[in-house]
Amino acid sequence: MKILVVMILLCIPDCVLAAEAGADQMPKHWSPYVSGALIGILAAMTVLISDKPLGISTAYARISGMLGMIFAPGLTKRLEYFKNKKPIIEWEVMLFVGVIIGGFLAAWSGGTIHAQLLPDTWVQRFGADSGTSRIITAIIGGVFLAFGARIAGGCTSGHGISGTMQLSVGSWIAMIFFFIGGMAVAIPLFGR
Repeated sequence: MKILVVMILLCIPDCVLAAEAGADQMPKHWSPYVSGALIGILAAMTVLISDKPLGISTAYARISGMLGMIFAPGLTKRLEYFKNKKPIIEWEVMLFVGVIIGGFLAAWSGGTIHAQLLPDTWVQRFGADSGTSRIITAIIGGVFLAFGARIAGGCTSGHGISGTMQLSVGSWIAMIFFFIGGMAVAIPLFGR
């Protein structure tokens, strides 16, 4: 039941956009005010319903554990982390799935969905034949993000939405460093 309520809350922005724009034309971009308010409602409802803050980085660990139980069950069972947190499907994993589905639906409903390995900004900076570099950069960036989220005890959702909402000093410090890290990578890569 809790998962159903969270999934419904994730679908609300699409309904709001359809009502605002009319059936004949959907806007290409969501209102940041409506989206921000809905994220705030989602974060508050998540705490009220599940008694846990909104966050998604634990889902990656659980999914890794589930894959570990398939491919290396002996090793996975011996890992200390999975003795305390069983690799099962919980609400964070469902939120992960909901974010992917919601992102797809948002791009589709706004008419901005397209398959593209190299965004225009990447091509302008590194050229049209840099697909391998883009993939390697994305993988390295993903590894650093996951590692950082585990060290920080949460991701941008956990710290940036839930933690800052609760005025957690640690979350505010984490958010400052999320922005510093983003700028430290974006400025040398794209010169902005």
